[in-house]
Amino acid sequence: MSVILVTSRSFSDGDLDLVARATAAGHRIMRGPAHHDLTELRGMLHGTDAWIAGTGPITDEHLAAAPKLKIIARYGVGTEAVDLAAAAARGIPVTNTPGANADAVADHAVGLMLAGLRFIPDGDRRVRQGDWAVRRGRELGAATVGVVGFGRIGQGVAKRLSGFGCRILAADPFLPDDAVRAAGAEPVDLDALFRAADVITLHAPGGQRLVDGDRISGIRPGTVLVNTARPDLVDEDALADALRDGILSAYAADTLAGDTAASASPLLADDLADRVIVTPHLGAQTTQAVDNMGRMSLDDVIAVLRGDAPAHLVTR
Repeated sequence: MSVILVTSRSFSDGDLDLVARATAAGHRIMRGPAHHDLTELRGMLHGTDAWIAGTGPITDEHLAAAPKLKIIARYGVGTEAVDLAAAAARGIPVTNTPGANADAVADHAVGLMLAGLRFIPDGDRRVRQGDWAVRRGRELGAATVGVVGFGRIGQGVAKRLSGFGCRILAADPFLPDDAVRAAGAEPVDLDALFRAADVITLHAPGGQRLVDGDRISGIRPGTVLVNTARPDLVDEDALADALRDGILSAYAADTLAGDTAASASPLLADDLADRVIVTPHLGAQTTQAVDNMGRMSLDDVIAVLRGDAPAHLVTR
């Protein structure tokens, strides 16, 4: 019986019983810590044949502690926490689950747009304090929305926005203009998007800084910025200044720099509470997305353990 180490908290936590599915295929699920601390994982890794991994780091030291490891299946899309070169050097294939949570994140992005345009969280807080004063918002259908990064999630956002009737711009250096138009958006470069949009939503990969003080200085006053992608895409200090100056009317995000250790973020200052909306990585947390990520990662693990090629290979 092969051992499958699972370090994703939500694996098999949806409608699908993936633990039973793994057992029926002749494998045993072993749970490990999501943070991937090597001190805790070392003993588990020694006997592990496959690893369904969450967002914690996977280094060459982890791989050295797992002599039987045949596959790393990332439960999600991003592989930046995995030492891909070390895995390739050891002949360990790495997979991910592309598109598994795209609909869930697209839904969440549109929800955050509406929350920022209509001051929904602030309205709820104030009513609970007995304050029924009205803040006048703006309609999404009257806005020009700029989508930064036009892959599966960005295109899913555009599809949802088409029902509101708003103008949609998209900036993606890797996508031809005709493909952008076919997906319902006007292709523009990044700077033009920031100058023209009333609402900007980020769906680009991490590892780059797209929103800094210089770029913010060129946007329309009162812009709403949404980030369901990565915290390093934005300069949080510059965003806090722009919110106080009225350049941004709202920032709505599913992530902050440092995440659970982000209590010192300038965006969580008390005086910005009416303009900043933060959710704790809820974007991918739907039953359907959890099932999709779990099914896809387990399918690839089972395939490799029986000697077949995985369907969602990132690198060998």
